[in-house]
Amino acid sequence: MSRNIQIYLQKIDQFFSIKPPESRVEQIKNRKLAIYARRNQLLSDQFNHPIQSLDFTATEYGKPYLNDYPDFSFNHSHSQNFYALATSRNVQNLGIDIEELSRKVRFEALAQHAFHPEELKHWKTLAYDPEYWFKVWTTKEAVLKASGLGIRINLNELNTNIHPEQNGGRCEHPEIGIYAYQNYTLAGCMLTVAWQSEDSCKGLRFPVIQIHHTV
Repeated sequence: MSRNIQIYLQKIDQFFSIKPPESRVEQIKNRKLAIYARRNQLLSDQFNHPIQSLDFTATEYGKPYLNDYPDFSFNHSHSQNFYALATSRNVQNLGIDIEELSRKVRFEALAQHAFHPEELKHWKTLAYDPEYWFKVWTTKEAVLKASGLGIRINLNELNTNIHPEQNGGRCEHPEIGIYAYQNYTLAGCMLTVAWQSEDSCKGLRFPVIQIHHTV
């Protein structure tokens, strides 16, 4: 049986809008509620019955899973303007991250803090290319979210092994194991999905990844 990952991508303003005269605090709160409601709706569509907040439990490190479907893997992410959800019934430990390429970032400072020496070396040889930076950053985020440990390991200890001219690969760390990832540039964003992989003599075999987007 082939392994599959589904990715749902859309603009946040398609399901959330600011209602004046909300305060900034109210806007942030209501936006967060709308994002979780959208996640629940997309999951409900997959199971053909309502999924509500009470249907979730979190691991000891805070990663949520569905009580009635513990083998169903999902993870979501959002940027300022976009929302992304990854799901799979047969690929375990998913992680996803999305960043808008137009986002203002302190590239050098964050790279010095979070990049592995090899990643810094490649970035410098690429004349500090912002797209490569976002590829490394979203891959780190997606892999750590997939592992369920978050930022409990030092970001600069994880070498993503990203090749400037490729959009996928594999990385490993002694505390989390082996993870594979796929990068996409879509709608002015860098989107990366990661999943737990295996060390196989047959080489790296990627699942079928289908993207559903309304942007």
